[in-house]
Amino acid sequence: MNSPENSRSFEQGPIRPPSEARSILIRVTRNCPWNRCAFCRTYQGKTFSLRPVADIKSDIIRMAETAEEIRALSMRCGEEGHVGEKTIRRVFGGEENDGGRFQAVAAWLYCGGESAFLQDANSLIMKTGELAEVLSFLRATFPSLVRITTYARAKTAARKTVDELNRLREAGLSRIHVGMESGCDPLLEFIRKGVTAAEQIEAGLRIREAGISLCEYVMPGLGGRRWTREHAVETARVINRINPDHIRLRTLQAVPGTPLAEKIRQGEFQPLDDEEILHEIRLFIETLEGIEAQVVSDHILNLLEELEGKLPRDRARLLGIIDSFFALPAEERQVFRLGRRMGLYRRLDDLADGRLQGRLRAILNQYRIGDPQALERDMAEIRARHI
Repeated sequence: MNSPENSRSFEQGPIRPPSEARSILIRVTRNCPWNRCAFCRTYQGKTFSLRPVADIKSDIIRMAETAEEIRALSMRCGEEGHVGEKTIRRVFGGEENDGGRFQAVAAWLYCGGESAFLQDANSLIMKTGELAEVLSFLRATFPSLVRITTYARAKTAARKTVDELNRLREAGLSRIHVGMESGCDPLLEFIRKGVTAAEQIEAGLRIREAGISLCEYVMPGLGGRRWTREHAVETARVINRINPDHIRLRTLQAVPGTPLAEKIRQGEFQPLDDEEILHEIRLFIETLEGIEAQVVSDHILNLLEELEGKLPRDRARLLGIIDSFFALPAEERQVFRLGRRMGLYRRLDDLADGRLQGRLRAILNQYRIGDPQALERDMAEIRARHI
């Protein structure tokens, strides 16, 4: 958060979905009202609060003022009010920065200035009238906006009527991102998600009926060895009932300091390895039916980023990508895993780069000469950095 002592600053929360990288971030609530999920540490030790509408509007006004300053800078840079390379270099070079506000707004304008994301974890917990007021004010202040999105808990969305959700859509809310994680009730209780599969279905159906785009996040690996099959099948069952617009895969990474990490230490949870998680994803996709969702794998924690396609059209292709990975020799699969975790690989076709594969094989050989177990520890450490 920028310092509140700076009267020209505005608040921004800690996270947003990867798909909202081009969005301006509008903080309407602080932290998470639930804050008990066993796998999450984002808001540990932080208190949830609703921000007053007047404060949110003040932030939006400051963002608009900053946008005008950046456009004036663009004129001085010879870009005629358009935020291009020259303006961005000035802003990120530090000459025109002010506590990060210039950078945040300049990056947004550089990307087109067409989308906004409402933070933090559960904006729908605001009173419907107040949230609609914020949405309307945001759209009036930034007429260039074509999309406004937010996170929401399914439990909260299930308590909104379709009429309330319709009101939010009419005020400008385009998409809701929901962290479903799983549709398996025993697992949801184990990870302290605070919601049932039935409530997730109710929330999803209401959002869809209101005409708001719905993105459901599924967490492969969350069931561990105990619930891997149930997690895949029951989550697909819930998704089939909802038929969301998007299904985004977010592979589990047990973060140190979380209750889940402690359960692993005590032997109460046995995590899956990369290949076991891929088998789980295959079962999940195989069980999806009767829906037209877009499957997206846009996170570095996912081993196969190329698992992206529209159902039902691309089901066979998605399953084929997974099968192609398992058709590789064991050592080549390990090469790909290492390359992916190091950020060098994004697709299976990247294995065709012989020089890069040679470098990775040499690294693997060093691990074999030393401590073979260190490889898995180091890859786990790399994954943890991406949380």
